[in-house]
Amino acid sequence: MIQIAVFSDVHANLPALEAVLNDIEQRGIRQKFCLGDLVDFAPWGNEVIERIRSLNIPCLMGNHDERIAFDIPVIPLSKHSEEETAARFTAIEHSKKHISEQNKNFLAELPFHLKLNYKTGKKHWNIQLVHSSLDSNDTYLYESENDEVFTSMLSRAEADLIVMGHTHLSFRKQFENNTWAVNCGSVGRSKEENRLASYMVLTLDEEKIIPEIVQISYPVDETVRYIKESGIPDYYASFLKNEIVSIL
Repeated sequence: MIQIAVFSDVHANLPALEAVLNDIEQRGIRQKFCLGDLVDFAPWGNEVIERIRSLNIPCLMGNHDERIAFDIPVIPLSKHSEEETAARFTAIEHSKKHISEQNKNFLAELPFHLKLNYKTGKKHWNIQLVHSSLDSNDTYLYESENDEVFTSMLSRAEADLIVMGHTHLSFRKQFENNTWAVNCGSVGRSKEENRLASYMVLTLDEEKIIPEIVQISYPVDETVRYIKESGIPDYYASFLKNEIVSIL
């Protein structure tokens, strides 16, 4: 039996990341992968990047990582309120100003996809990791999508399981032949009602793959306090306290 952990969308929330890493360690899981979006919306962008680097955790390039790495302009999203639009611009500009050049270079070199192959006995399991989809790191795919959206990606990737993040909403969908599409949720900026830090534990044996969504608490009040003391808009502190419902 093999177990791996996959997490995504830390968004500079170091207390949430540490809680997830501690939980993974307590479970004795050595294989860890990150699907990207290390930066924006909390004060610890550099610290989160450096934690991932120090642990040599393979990480993909999320859309926020790409924006900070290459100084891509922020484009307003029509689905956002005026308040969220203003907060988003300020938070991303804060990252562009404060993320070190060394860490921006690290983000710029992250891969877009990662394909894993694990062997359990005579069985090979193919696992496709993406930030949001095979074609983009900024596509929103939700549990409500037609199954064909996911089965097509599985077929194209020749994978038994595809794992994604980006939407900050976890789900598991099983299809024929024990194939799966899984969203591992968000570590640091969950949109789920409970606002818990979310990640995935994948168990592989000779007969099946079992993806489990794990959701754990972390010191939200600490994150909220540091956001309010930083240049990050208080909007994101209120969001973590579940006082604001966001579409992003």
